[in-house]
Amino acid sequence: MEPKHLRFGGGVGQTIVNPIVLVVVLIAGLLICFGGRRKALAAFLAGAMLIPVDQILLIGSLHFPMLRVLILFGGIRMLRAKFAGARLLGAGWNRIDPAMIVLTMFIAVNGVLLYGTEQAVVVYQLGNIYSAFGAYFILRHLIHDDADVMLTIRTFAYIALIVAAIMTYEQATGKNPYYAYLGGAHASMYGSALERGARFRATGCFGHPILAGTFGAISFPLFAGLWRRDRKYRLVAVMGIGSAAIIAWAANSSTSLVGFAAGVAALCLWPLRTYMRPLRWAMLLALVNLQLVMKAPVWHLITRIDVTGSSSSYHRYQLINQCILHFSDWWLIGTKNYADWGWDLWDLSNQYVGIADVSGLLPLLAFVAMIVFAFKYVGKSRRIAPDKKQEWFVWALGASLFANVVAFFGIGYFDQTIVAWYALLAMIPVVAHSIRKARRAEAQKAAPDEIAPAALETEPETMQIPNFV
Repeated sequence: MEPKHLRFGGGVGQTIVNPIVLVVVLIAGLLICFGGRRKALAAFLAGAMLIPVDQILLIGSLHFPMLRVLILFGGIRMLRAKFAGARLLGAGWNRIDPAMIVLTMFIAVNGVLLYGTEQAVVVYQLGNIYSAFGAYFILRHLIHDDADVMLTIRTFAYIALIVAAIMTYEQATGKNPYYAYLGGAHASMYGSALERGARFRATGCFGHPILAGTFGAISFPLFAGLWRRDRKYRLVAVMGIGSAAIIAWAANSSTSLVGFAAGVAALCLWPLRTYMRPLRWAMLLALVNLQLVMKAPVWHLITRIDVTGSSSSYHRYQLINQCILHFSDWWLIGTKNYADWGWDLWDLSNQYVGIADVSGLLPLLAFVAMIVFAFKYVGKSRRIAPDKKQEWFVWALGASLFANVVAFFGIGYFDQTIVAWYALLAMIPVVAHSIRKARRAEAQKAAPDEIAPAALETEPETMQIPNFV
């Protein structure tokens, strides 16, 4: 049965905020509003990632988890920058941005059309738009250049160290100090560690053990990229690598471990980086051939992926299978009846299926477009990278992106993990823009009167910021 708190109007009925959390949010908010850009970036990332989403400020019927409060401070900073005439978005407007806008707006519009209630319009969908646009565009605003990208990854390394310490303690004692001492709407559930088999499932400061482990999985390639990019950050990178591995292990989740393995596998494909096109075609042909010879559909292979001894892989298979079988029910604006398609299918623990079932085909295509554009930026940037260190760093960004793509088959990001996802989408175009500028400078130095056509042909496309931004 679907939990009541997942339905409209099922949130908390009163403010639940620990005073310590409130003080930390106010300090972070002041840094975000008035500090330098890099201090603001570190404060936003640390506050957004380390404060559980069940710390909620209730204003009337509007719910403000602390992430939304931090977004409010970030919005004030962006307004100040706009009035000061500063550039709002690092690396300008890029192709991921309109896909993000289409995704968010059509999820909201289709949700309103589907449910047609005041709660759906005012409380839920406007809140989703505020959270998605706020977190994404604040990170796009704060991550302007290569130095900001490096700071983002270093900040994630320190966050990972804290999370790994919490989850290690949780594995050792069965108690989660974050939820136990800070309280929160879900403190009764996560104050004690969840269990699977003979092991605990550590949650850390996240909304679920799977999401905690996924953060470790998608962060690991970033720290590997940092390790080779700059020698002075190697200690931080090693700390992040170890912490990410501990996080993925302590979550005791197949999704996080498979996502972690996907990131590692992508990094190991580095020697084959110039053969990715034929490799992708080979994988596609292999899947087509499997579909022809298998008795079950090819996506049934997901049931073979189970590294923790649970039966959750079959649930993931049924999510995909029933979504495909009921395409006519959801393709236009989504459906309210997906929970009736099978046992426990209200649990949309698949990002792709979650978007499709709830919102329809167009938002799903927009989400896939975001991923495709990000991979295009990675591929083009790697090919024109000025040296092997920079090329490896871009490859590591792509490995993190691939780890996310794989993790999306096992979970939908509904907590602060979405901040890590948006940060990656913000970093990739900035790195691409930086490499393009360096390539242009080299071309102009070699031929001051013209830019080499080969350099321009391989550059990722960007657009200037519209005047209304």
